[in-house]
Amino acid sequence: QLQLVESGGGLVQPGGSLRLSCTVTGDYYAVAWFRQVPGEEREGVTCIGSRGVRNYYADSVKGRFTISRDNAKNTVYLHMDSLKPEDTAVYYCAAHRLLRVCSLRQGLFDSWGQGTQVTVSL
Repeated sequence: QLQLVESGGGLVQPGGSLRLSCTVTGDYYAVAWFRQVPGEEREGVTCIGSRGVRNYYADSVKGRFTISRDNAKNTVYLHMDSLKPEDTAVYYCAAHRLLRVCSLRQGLFDSWGQGTQVTVSL
């Protein structure tokens, strides 16, 4: 099983930006970001395949969030711009050892980070 550590969460004002990082220990390919608000189901935000192309974004974040990866650093980034209060959630990254293409099917992933809180508020 892989080990994942997220960082970069925090408090930001509406319209601001944050960059989340997900550092992975072990060999991995596809990575996805999910988020969850207390009392609600976890939702897929974005994912990236092994080659960093054909990424997918949920409609709610399209045009505002960008996922990228630095394989030399074993790190995947989620750059979030134009943040809105409704982006407030705990953000989780998940990685897959064999899957090479982008996917937001949560059941495929067996390696998850501990989560990082993002709060968008005045």
